[in-house]
Amino acid sequence: MIALTSPYLWYTTRATGLVTLVLFTIVVTLGILVANRVGGARVGRFEFSELHRSVSIVAMIFLAIHVTTTVVDSYVGTGWLSLIVPLTSRYERWGVAAGAVALDLTLAVWLSSLFKARVKNQSWRFIHWFSWLAFVAAVTHAFVTGTDTRSGVGLVLVALCAAVVLVAAIWRYMARPPRAAGRTALSPLSALSPRDGKS
Repeated sequence: MIALTSPYLWYTTRATGLVTLVLFTIVVTLGILVANRVGGARVGRFEFSELHRSVSIVAMIFLAIHVTTTVVDSYVGTGWLSLIVPLTSRYERWGVAAGAVALDLTLAVWLSSLFKARVKNQSWRFIHWFSWLAFVAAVTHAFVTGTDTRSGVGLVLVALCAAVVLVAAIWRYMARPPRAAGRTALSPLSALSPRDGKS
């Protein structure tokens, strides 16, 4: 079928891949700001938390488009199984495997955040650490598999994303505040429990 080998699918895959990487760079950086309790009079901690949540949703949408167009495009020979199971792709096996690892870890973090109210704080924090591994895997995937990321502007963009997160990670470690025992920042827009809703 011509539609399944259209160059527009390939262009969409490449574009959404780069956009997704940039968005996840922003998500990780905002997560670090939230973890280090950054906030002031103009932009409070809750605003950073909501921005972190909102950008992560947009990033997941672009990620969904990226993986869908990759699989639908029969020219590259990537099957649905290779999205979640590493080393099962016939195309760029190691690069796609890194993408599968990034997707699996990202889904774990995202789902744990969706059900945060039902997940123990320690478990949620442990799963959230996967976001670092997911980002490393995503950068590896972008560099190894990406058509536009081995030279020129694409390479600069990937290197810049990696550098931003690296600097943010160092700052996260150096400037982290003492965490109150058993506390995590819940969204102020999250639904109230029946007990909270009672006056």
